[in-house]
Amino acid sequence: MQTSPKLHPGQPFHPITLRRLDGADFTFGAPGAWQALFVVRGQHCPICKSYLSEIEQRREEFDRLGVSVAAVSCDNETQTRAIADAAKPGFPLLYGLDEATMQRLGLYISEPRSAQETDHRFAEPALFVVNPQGVLQLVDVANAPFLRPGIDLLLRGLRFVIENNYPIRGTV
Repeated sequence: MQTSPKLHPGQPFHPITLRRLDGADFTFGAPGAWQALFVVRGQHCPICKSYLSEIEQRREEFDRLGVSVAAVSCDNETQTRAIADAAKPGFPLLYGLDEATMQRLGLYISEPRSAQETDHRFAEPALFVVNPQGVLQLVDVANAPFLRPGIDLLLRGLRFVIENNYPIRGTV
């Protein structure tokens, strides 16, 4: 059994650069603004498609809070275009998350159950929220597709954290 490192809230997040569908690089985690990165399993996951649609439906609320949103998977560009066509997110949908980065982020990694599911290992769901100082404020790492934060609860929590300068929890 392999173990992955664990990211700790309250520590600086070392920015990662990912690929956007428009060909541009996207950097997550640099200081400057609130950022949320949702890790999704990919095109083969129907729960991911509906979750991305739910994030899109609430994107204006993220915007009002000043939290930029992006999502990433391990899929290739073609697979990511398919999920983008299905979910129609108005936020960056990133692709090509490699295994070294998955391990650095402490993600759970799964093997496909069959060639019909997908053609590569993939990350299970996760969420990383970095504050304007470039520090990891919130982290949620799951090992199954149905373990994800509810978007409404997440938005209420983010609003509370931002409006009340709520301290970073779970630092011990």
